[in-house]
Amino acid sequence: MRKATGWAARTPGAALERWEFERREPRERDVAVRVRYCGVCASDLSAVRHGDPSGFPLVPGHEIVGEVAAVGSAVSAFAVGDPVAVGNIVDSCRTCAACRAGRENWCEQGVTLTYGGTDRVDGTRTQGGFSSEYVVDEHFVHPLPDGLDPAGAAPLMCAGVTTWVPLRRWGAGPGRTVGVVGMGGLGHVALKLAHALGAETVQFTTSPAKAEEARRLGADEVVLSPDERAMAAQAGRCDLIIDTVGAPHALEPYLDALAVDGTLCLVGIPEADLRVRPMSLIVGAKNLAGAGSGGVAETREMLGFCARHGITAETEVVPAHEVGTALDRLARNDVRYRFVLDMAG
Repeated sequence: MRKATGWAARTPGAALERWEFERREPRERDVAVRVRYCGVCASDLSAVRHGDPSGFPLVPGHEIVGEVAAVGSAVSAFAVGDPVAVGNIVDSCRTCAACRAGRENWCEQGVTLTYGGTDRVDGTRTQGGFSSEYVVDEHFVHPLPDGLDPAGAAPLMCAGVTTWVPLRRWGAGPGRTVGVVGMGGLGHVALKLAHALGAETVQFTTSPAKAEEARRLGADEVVLSPDERAMAAQAGRCDLIIDTVGAPHALEPYLDALAVDGTLCLVGIPEADLRVRPMSLIVGAKNLAGAGSGGVAETREMLGFCARHGITAETEVVPAHEVGTALDRLARNDVRYRFVLDMAG
């Protein structure tokens, strides 16, 4: 077994503390990744504070960037020292229709998550990237393209691919108008991607203070969502709206902003159920959809696109020993726009 050091919560709601634990030795198709940076996602906060007690101790983290430390005997695509990235999925059945189509995130047998999952071979519980090293099947290891800042690339492994997939699925590009609801960890990346794809971009936000920043990140127009008159002026405008908000909110104003046959895609995860008036969908043949994560091919396509266009997340890099402070600030929404842990710190 390989010794690893991570930051773990012993019980739900407990502070993260340094923890020494064991990783498996690389199987023949495994890659051991020395973790340099790991992004901090809202789902990490939720898992640490509200996770199933049976899943603790828990090392969170699923936005991993590092370099190859060792490879299994049958690995040919990676060599020691290669810069790589790992996201929130580390295994799937590889045989179902979804997996064969390159959509491993929708594996019919269920995916193995980077942490809090069950290893398909030995049944052990997976521990995440807030650690010195991660061992994973090569299929779910992604080459990190040249030119991408490694710290800024880490959040792309969740926020990036989660917003990339619906932008590609619903044809964001020249001649299309894309709206983004919310300008946090997911929203600011969605805005950058939509702009780089060539779409006209509209940022919906509740904060007037974010208008200038939104334009810097690629918004062609900024609309203050609490302003009913401003929202009414958007009626029928957007072909696609990516809703990244994780708090309960009304969907009707954004459905009204869709063009005929337009799609409102939810990628945020509100804690409460959302309700929609049926006529909001029927009038204009509007579509309400959801998306989450992406398959291997989609993830690598996203990384390549980001490298070509110089896209990374806006980050605040903190040493790993300050992870507790980062989680507390994230809970207060006190971050612009994504915390990234420097695992050497």
